[in-house]
Amino acid sequence: METLSPLQQRFILHFGEMGSRWGINRTVGQMYALLYVLGKPLNADEIAETLSFSRSNVSMGLKELQAWRLVKLMHKPGDRREYFEPPKDIWDIFKALLEERRRREIEPTLSMLRDALLENPASEADRLAQERMREMYQLIELSTSWFDDVQRLSPETLASLMKMGSKVGKLLDIRDKFRFGGKDKEEAPPDLAVTREAGSSDLPDLENPEPDLRAENAALRAELARLKALA
Repeated sequence: METLSPLQQRFILHFGEMGSRWGINRTVGQMYALLYVLGKPLNADEIAETLSFSRSNVSMGLKELQAWRLVKLMHKPGDRREYFEPPKDIWDIFKALLEERRRREIEPTLSMLRDALLENPASEADRLAQERMREMYQLIELSTSWFDDVQRLSPETLASLMKMGSKVGKLLDIRDKFRFGGKDKEEAPPDLAVTREAGSSDLPDLENPEPDLRAENAALRAELARLKALA
């Protein structure tokens, strides 16, 4: 039986409370948190004793965790019992959670929307409803397409991509200011046509940016090229 510190207990109890919000019950959430925070394989008896759960509840919880691909089954030499451990890389855990939630929550919604959009509208109200449904369907499809691309990336590439977030935002801000005459997109008139004039001080010079922006843009381009090669 494992002896848990107050810090470990707090972590495990928190994950039990959060589990219901992620679609798993409290018992399963605590079991996963125990395996994760200890960082070593445990068998069902050890899990039951440490958390004071019944053996039957632990068995059902382990099956659910395996279905979510949040634990892996393994054996130790000379020991016939089954041991369980979570994926070692936190990014694999993150991707497994997203994939299972998509399967359980997003795909049924897409299926319903497809069926609804294939129907012939019986009235003007139905036609308008289908237009709204089509917008939702296209947005979800776009998101799932992005998700599929993310799932194929290595953990290292994912980490690099997330770290680039602020740099990408700055580059897009520069692009928008160039397009909208040096103003923020929200401030610019909708029919504004930007004409680059020599010596214009309110437009960013993308060919000759300030030294700090030049260095940042070069670093961003290099990182994008590296990510493309890794993918």
